[in-house]
Formats: sequence, C-alpha cells, structure tokens
Amino acid sequence: MVSQVVISILLSLSILLQQRGAGLGAVFGGEGGFHTSKRGAEKVLSNAAVVLAVLFIANSLAFLFI
Repeated sequence: MVSQVVISILLSLSILLQQRGAGLGAVFGGEGGFHTSKRGAEKVLSNAAVVLAVLFIANSLAFLFI
C-alpha cells in the first residue's frame, strides 16, 4: 500500500509541475501558433508522468489480483 501512495504523490507532482501551455489548447491552435518539441526538464517531467502512470496502473492491477 505504501508503494501506491508514493507513486500517486509522485505522479501528481510530475503532472502539476508541467507547463500549462502544453495542453489540448495548443493542439488546436489556442497558443503559440507553431510546433515546439519538449526539451530539458519538460521532457523529463513528461516521460516521468508516463512512466509513473504505467506503474500506478500496474500496481493497482497487482493489488486487485493479490
């Protein structure tokens, strides 16, 4: 159970620390007007959020079957 809490806190932090302009509004032309790739800390936070989300789901499923 401790691992689930730690993963959920880290996932929340990695999502909240990401830039606001990277949402769906930018996809539909709401901001910026040009495509930029993620670099540096932005890319690390984005990748960390994906990895933590996968770990959270896997951990949840593991608790379901145990």
